[in-house]
Amino acid sequence: MQLVAVPSTAEEETQKTRFLRACMRQPVDATPVWFMRQAGRYMAEYRQVREKHSLLEICRTPELAAEVTMQPIRALHVDAAILFADILLPLIPLGLELSFSEGVGPVISTPIRTMEDVRKLRLIDVEADLAYVMQAIRMLRGELQVPLIGFCGAPFTVAAYAIEGGASRGFLRTKSMMYSAPDAFHALLDRLSDVLADYLVAQIRAGVQAVQIFDSWVGELQPIDYATFIQPYSHKVLARAQAAGVPVIHFGTNTTHLLTLMKQAGGTVMGFDWRVPLNDGWRILGEDVAVQGNLDPAALFAPMPELKRRAELVLRRAAGRPGHIFNLGHGILPNTPVDHVRAVVDFVHEYSAAHHS
Repeated sequence: MQLVAVPSTAEEETQKTRFLRACMRQPVDATPVWFMRQAGRYMAEYRQVREKHSLLEICRTPELAAEVTMQPIRALHVDAAILFADILLPLIPLGLELSFSEGVGPVISTPIRTMEDVRKLRLIDVEADLAYVMQAIRMLRGELQVPLIGFCGAPFTVAAYAIEGGASRGFLRTKSMMYSAPDAFHALLDRLSDVLADYLVAQIRAGVQAVQIFDSWVGELQPIDYATFIQPYSHKVLARAQAAGVPVIHFGTNTTHLLTLMKQAGGTVMGFDWRVPLNDGWRILGEDVAVQGNLDPAALFAPMPELKRRAELVLRRAAGRPGHIFNLGHGILPNTPVDHVRAVVDFVHEYSAAHHS
């Protein structure tokens, strides 16, 4: 499949640095915008690819992963691309059997429940075992006119999938292992944090200009458990990525009660979900950190005047302070109207440009 580069214009020359400058809390001409899951089923172009290829086939075929990554760059005016991949890819070379079931999501048919299961995990070389990810990154860097974001799942979230065998509501197996077999739980988190840190560093070497760590499920924990069982391992991954010299976005959902502990774990940019007003979250963290967020993904289904009103509210809460990246509070939902997504990007750029000047 032939990638088609987006033509470079004077405006896009400015756009190249907008996202990265905001990550470093430097002044920008307009608030940068990108969206979690900005490549996906809401786009007709993506659905056409999925008619012929499974999710894992797209992830493991660099040309397809690069093509899907480029689709929202062509369709929208976003200020960054995020690599199309899945947070559970590192589990495959570790020896876990991963598949995706329609309407269910990821299924791990060999879940981890005991210390013996942890010991059975294979030794891996992420550069070799996940070479297809690095190849997609190198292809994209030759085509993109905006920065490329790499990512991984946070140790807890990846561990929760591995322990539960897929998505879960209450995470009872995960918490049970944490409480009743803490040595095995710590051993698993330690092993995963090493692999995930290596994975991010490999992506940075391959050419991504920023990385994001997704802790999608950590909001299920109370602060004492986060501090005891999770924070040291998230810190290891975040610190390794930061040492590689790129901005590091630390994002979790339902984590207002954990924001201070998550900031202590690390990250140059802290991502908010939609449950906390952006100014309140920023006040909790302190203004020495950049922030990302936090429009409710469901707002993209609202009538255009209401959608713009809600986007404006996020921007007013940011108040033009350096270090704000506009995003959703989680990923774009299936069936989201593409014209609404595009309209938000244009609105954020126009509104913020007028209020930054």
